[in-house]
Amino acid sequence: MLVLLFCAWSVSAQDVVPMGPAVLVADDIQITTDRRLIATGNVEAFQGQTRMTAQAIAYNPDTGRLTITGPISIGDGTGLRLLADQADLSDDMQNGLLLGARLVLNEQLQLAAVQANRVNGRYTELYKTVATSCKVCADDPGPPLWQIRAKRVIHDKEAQQIYFDQAQLQVLSIPVFYVPRLRLPDPSVTRTTGFLRPELVLSSLLGTGIKVPYFIALNDSRDLTLSPYLSESTRTLQFRYRELFRRGQIIVEGAVSDDDLLPDETRGYVFAAGRFDLKRDFRLQFDLEWASDDGYLSNYGISGRDRLDSQIQISRARRNEFIRFSYISMESLRDNDTEEVLPSDVLDAVYKRRFFPSVIGGEIRLSTEAHAHERSSAQDLSDAVDARDVLRFNVDAEWLRTFQMGGLQAQTRLGLIAGAYDVSDDITATETESEMSPTAALVLRYPMVKQGKDGARHVLEPIAQLAWIGGDTLSIPNEESTRVEFDEGNLLRLSRFPAPDRRERGWSAAVGATWSRIDQDGWSMSITGAQILREEAQADFTTSSGLSGTSSDFLLSGQVQLQGGLAVSGRTLFDSSLNVTKAELRGFWSYARLGLGGSYIWIDEDPAIDQLDPIGEISWGGSYQINRFWRLSGGMRYDIEEGRTATSSAILEYANECVRLGFNLSRSFASSTTIEPTTSLQVTVTLSGFSANTGERVEVRSCG
Repeated sequence: MLVLLFCAWSVSAQDVVPMGPAVLVADDIQITTDRRLIATGNVEAFQGQTRMTAQAIAYNPDTGRLTITGPISIGDGTGLRLLADQADLSDDMQNGLLLGARLVLNEQLQLAAVQANRVNGRYTELYKTVATSCKVCADDPGPPLWQIRAKRVIHDKEAQQIYFDQAQLQVLSIPVFYVPRLRLPDPSVTRTTGFLRPELVLSSLLGTGIKVPYFIALNDSRDLTLSPYLSESTRTLQFRYRELFRRGQIIVEGAVSDDDLLPDETRGYVFAAGRFDLKRDFRLQFDLEWASDDGYLSNYGISGRDRLDSQIQISRARRNEFIRFSYISMESLRDNDTEEVLPSDVLDAVYKRRFFPSVIGGEIRLSTEAHAHERSSAQDLSDAVDARDVLRFNVDAEWLRTFQMGGLQAQTRLGLIAGAYDVSDDITATETESEMSPTAALVLRYPMVKQGKDGARHVLEPIAQLAWIGGDTLSIPNEESTRVEFDEGNLLRLSRFPAPDRRERGWSAAVGATWSRIDQDGWSMSITGAQILREEAQADFTTSSGLSGTSSDFLLSGQVQLQGGLAVSGRTLFDSSLNVTKAELRGFWSYARLGLGGSYIWIDEDPAIDQLDPIGEISWGGSYQINRFWRLSGGMRYDIEEGRTATSSAILEYANECVRLGFNLSRSFASSTTIEPTTSLQVTVTLSGFSANTGERVEVRSCG
């Protein structure tokens, strides 16, 4: 093999101008008497980022042309590769003619042509062209899944665009679409203005329709997507605006509709969200939610939410400090809700701080919170709580210290709670109330570890807490603590109410234990049992909370994780008569190409919180990879007490190197926002090769 370093040059009538160095590698290199260079056998030529391989090259310095015999491969280092049988090119390989040419872009899209012209290294002009990103096998006479045939194709490397003249889209050689002029981005483009994949939508409410999204790249940090949606019953324009800033981002999406469901109204929705990093570690976040009517989001399959909350918040989280200021505006979409009697405006301010005093040791926690909410309803003496507004301010200071005595760990907690409450527009409640309540608690833990003969580790940890909260129960309405849960998370809390407008009072004890087993084979399990005992019953704990009476329901929870991909967790509450008041079971199993997950929830009736009937629901979802290309997924929610399905869906997807197909069938039944069940089928088709590589693994069909 011979290696030759030479200068590629062009010749005029008067002088010779060097064009830059090139490297030529071949099995045999000869220079004739008329200065022609001929290289044969495994020829490779390098110049800048351009690399060419061929069987033979002849260079004529008088004309500055390269005559190349194939098979030829030319790559420019940017993802563009030219293949050809023969070529006549300039000495810098930027201009010339290629016969039997094939242009490959980013290993995704290939364009085969009878001949191709290279112009200034920027344009590649192909004639009688077939374009596809499907795998084409030499021994397979069949057509690709799809192809675009065109009289002429121009690839603009600098603009990263592909222009088609007299283009015809064929699926399995069957013509399905024709357009005189067509422009598409090449695979190296990350953002460009143009059409996105269309969607065919079949809805029992809106009929058969089509969505054609159009993406507008305003600049590198802003874009707008407009999606007209036309069907038998609706004319809708959906939109999405995104902008990225140096210290944050915003996104606004929505739609405007004129449909037959509410023919005399203009319907629509707007969702907006944003996040900005401010100075001194503060963060600004907001989300705005609005819908024209209660059923719009459900009718168009946008969201299943039945309450909207718009919020703006400024917060800062540091190791020993947390600050938050927030405003929330609430709007209900439920048919049986009266908007005027629901708290519509909510203000919150929270400040938390930790100190570690060296004099007394331990940790001091300081928490302050201000809260206000109001209703828009006017005062109505027939229902005195319709217009109730509440303002409160709370301070909680606590000192904690932990002592280790052999294997016994003891934690002491001493604290003081202060609060002031103002209730207006409610003739049944005292206008102002205040409290100053001391707190104390002692928590004992004694973890024990044992290694079995089989190598498994067993951990048993008994837990006990004795707690006391002083002061008297305030005569203020229960606005924020109407739903109480008893679980492992609040077992050792002094008060298990979710908000400060209610507190446990007097003496209480929490006892329980957790046992865990960790096996050498990789599986593990744990079980927790606990109960709360009190000196006096708390009036605001209802039966569904599991905390009513002087003895709470017994809490039993556990989880199992197996090496084979199965994970199950559950918890239940049952009383002294072993009657279950609440149960929850969740599980997930993953094995090979199958993944399944589901949950079961059951809550007993509780008239004290207007829950007149039990609640029971089963939900499941899963996916199965049928083969390398086909994937099936779906899910369902079933209401046990009503004896009917709430929602169900099935999705069938096909994806390979050149096409993506999606079939999404969903069914939603009567809900809190609509009594009309809806069935929807969405069909999406994407031709791969004309978009940026997302990095997602794609199965490529093989030849043979």
